[in-house]
Amino acid sequence: MADPVVPVSFTSLIETANRHLRRVPAWPAYPLAFGYVGWLVWLGATGGLGVEPVVALQRALGEAALYLLIAGLAVTPLRRHAGLNLLKFRRALGLSCFIFVVAHFLAWAVLDLQSLGRVWADIVKRPYITVGMAGLALLIPLALTSNNWSIRRLGARWRQLHRLTYAAALLGAVHYIMLVKGFQIRPLIFLAVILILLLLRLRPGRLAMRFQRG
Repeated sequence: MADPVVPVSFTSLIETANRHLRRVPAWPAYPLAFGYVGWLVWLGATGGLGVEPVVALQRALGEAALYLLIAGLAVTPLRRHAGLNLLKFRRALGLSCFIFVVAHFLAWAVLDLQSLGRVWADIVKRPYITVGMAGLALLIPLALTSNNWSIRRLGARWRQLHRLTYAAALLGAVHYIMLVKGFQIRPLIFLAVILILLLLRLRPGRLAMRFQRG
């Protein structure tokens, strides 16, 4: 007679996942990010990104940055609501996101506009560029302070500073929505996911208080 099948609980699955995740290093995220940027540039140079390689390159880099922003925002809700601990990967996700945002900016400024004067003119004239540059500006201090020395130096202010991530994520999604031509569902999905993750970061008590105040 076969032994009875013992059902595996969700808690035990999470505990097993956390145990294995503790052995996974975070540093490979950086060479993977640079490698993916290099691969996209190579595709663009060899005709692998279609008839408008610069536009396709910008879009691929921007979407990669948004995916990583979403992944970084998901760390706290996953830990709080599911027990999955991905905290050790949050810094790598954030810095990898910054790599893609800078690459996205350079693809636009260097490959597309090819003029510093035109860069500034576009920032001033085009609202979607203004929004995107605002998001990049918010990410710069976050990238510069994503190290242990800054955490010790800034103390409680470090956590307050890194809440700028929320605004940067929203600006990135809005930039994408304003950038595309016509009605497209994909940018709206990015914005919806970001809004949901920001709501999930609120504790139930705080969320209820905010609805009551509203």
